[in-house]
Amino acid sequence: MKEMNQKFCQCCGMPLGESEELYGSNADGSRNEEYCSYCFEKGAFTFQGSMEEMVEICVPHMTKAHPEMKEEDARTAMLEWFPTLKRWKQ
Repeated sequence: MKEMNQKFCQCCGMPLGESEELYGSNADGSRNEEYCSYCFEKGAFTFQGSMEEMVEICVPHMTKAHPEMKEEDARTAMLEWFPTLKRWKQ
């Protein structure tokens, strides 16, 4: 279960925590509070694909972090959650 005050990347859903290196960067080099360093660098998104493509990239990472989770369960959970993230909101 997600903690209410935990920050997540608003593109890939990765928990950001408190560690500086996980946060993306703005064009001026300052820390971006919404996106991780894998998704957002120097004020721009590093990934230009669709939400569904992002889900497929994230499934192996999710199942590695949660070995008890099946790929299809991870995929289903992300397809439900990602549309609520800022990058993918319609």
